[in-house]
Amino acid sequence: MNAAGIVVEYNPFHNGHLYHINETKQLSNAEVIVAVMSGSFLQRGEPAVTDKWTRTKMALQHGVDIVVELPYAFSTQKAETFATGAIHILNYLKCQFFCFGSENGQIAPFLHAAERLKQQNNEFSRLVRSFMKEGVSYPSAQTKARDSIFQKNPLPLDLSKPNNILGLHYVQANNELGSPMTPLTILRKGAGFHDTEAKGSIASATAIRKQLIEKSGSIDHAVPPLSAAALKKQFLHSWELYWPLLRYRLLTIEPGQLASIYEIEEGIEPRLIKAALQSDSFAEFMQRVKTKRYTWTRLQRMMTHILTDTDKESMEQGANVSFIRLLGMTEAGRAYIRSVKKDIQVPLISRTASGSSLLSLDLKASRVFASAPRLPGEYAHSLLKQEYSTPPILL
Repeated sequence: MNAAGIVVEYNPFHNGHLYHINETKQLSNAEVIVAVMSGSFLQRGEPAVTDKWTRTKMALQHGVDIVVELPYAFSTQKAETFATGAIHILNYLKCQFFCFGSENGQIAPFLHAAERLKQQNNEFSRLVRSFMKEGVSYPSAQTKARDSIFQKNPLPLDLSKPNNILGLHYVQANNELGSPMTPLTILRKGAGFHDTEAKGSIASATAIRKQLIEKSGSIDHAVPPLSAAALKKQFLHSWELYWPLLRYRLLTIEPGQLASIYEIEEGIEPRLIKAALQSDSFAEFMQRVKTKRYTWTRLQRMMTHILTDTDKESMEQGANVSFIRLLGMTEAGRAYIRSVKKDIQVPLISRTASGSSLLSLDLKASRVFASAPRLPGEYAHSLLKQEYSTPPILL
């Protein structure tokens, strides 16, 4: 059986995701679609709008055959690390292809750009470090380094676009493994990544989440009917829900312990504490702490690690994919897993009773996800129970 892999968050599942699945099937002719999906907290440093089991079921209902979890140690990281973890998992699961959406829509520019960047890797890394010392953010330092190296012969890819950037990192991660999978890309359709208005049949996840949380209108035009029905029954999560818990952490944690939290560096601790004292909401807090050096996304990831009490040592220990956690399968997915299981080089976990230190980060993140002060008690209890008792969903 041929399998094609995709990397997803489904925050929430919408028509653009359905298009991605269908196009992946058509491009690859794969019999099975494998989705590596982030768990409770996501790459942009925010809680998922709903739990991973709900999102897994949405995926299985719309053409995905296997859903596995991208561990916290990768799902809450910068694009390079996020992509590396996901590609390693798809490789372990013996996928022949992987497919991502991009603003470019053609794979050749990604392959060409990855090769040229590899040739200039040492100089690129040196320039990034140099620009960061000047006080610019990591993404800006990367842009300035690329512009400096390739100013006379630019890369054939617009790397100001978020999906192009992530796609390039997928290709680079695959190349580092010896290119075991064939990369594919589809043109991203409809709304832009950061669009905040849910217009048309394909809207951005950002716009859909905003409309859901603010209850500012129907999302039915942008979300498949089964997903829309499920979302209407869900308690929706956002950073504001966790603000009291984050503020408590910031105002009670010892400075030395705060400095040990992953991504906290360069003396930002006093700024965070001062802003926590002065702010009545998460949005107000973020406006107070944002600087030229720290992007909104990087700050949100810092806050996620503070919220989950994730220190530098724990993330370093989780730097390699040491297991794969299975969240759900269709009948075709079960048949595929049976056919490749003996060749998977890391444990395939379907229950939380076993695992490594990497799994402990995911369990802790799920407990925090279920512990927001404003969650209804019965719902919070069900979330905690799900994490330990729910077997992979079978559809």
